[in-house]
Amino acid sequence: MQKLIARMTGPLVLDSPEWYALPLRLIVGYGFMEHGYAKLARGPDSFAAILHALGVPQPEFMSWATILVELLGGLAVLAGALIPLASLPMVIVLLVAIFTVHLPNGFSSIKLQSVTAAGAHFGQPGYETDLLYLCALAALVLGGAGPYSVERAFARNRAREKK
Repeated sequence: MQKLIARMTGPLVLDSPEWYALPLRLIVGYGFMEHGYAKLARGPDSFAAILHALGVPQPEFMSWATILVELLGGLAVLAGALIPLASLPMVIVLLVAIFTVHLPNGFSSIKLQSVTAAGAHFGQPGYETDLLYLCALAALVLGGAGPYSVERAFARNRAREKK
């Protein structure tokens, strides 16, 4: 009985240290795709107006470029395909967001201002979440896409072809 309890309460041991990549890919990929879809659903022109107000050059082009980076880059990360290549434009989008929007708001992404009968009211988020995304992308670039990835499937196919 003690062995069963120890097994149930001890650390989860998997056959590969690469399992860290799966939850990172799921949250980063989905998060980017969600942000890209939200911009697309509200209309790229609305996002272009925000970019124009921030002083970003060529806001219409940059609006579409950002949406495509978020949708396609998020999909690539989610699938575990071409992560080093997809990460470059994703990192640029995150750095632009940090320096044009979030930096003046400080580090914390949660700024509770008040709680009323209608619920909690929050201030503008800082750059904390963007840093977490940057770190997760760095971990995926350095450590690989991990299990259940397109990259792993292609590697298996190449190994079979060599035999």
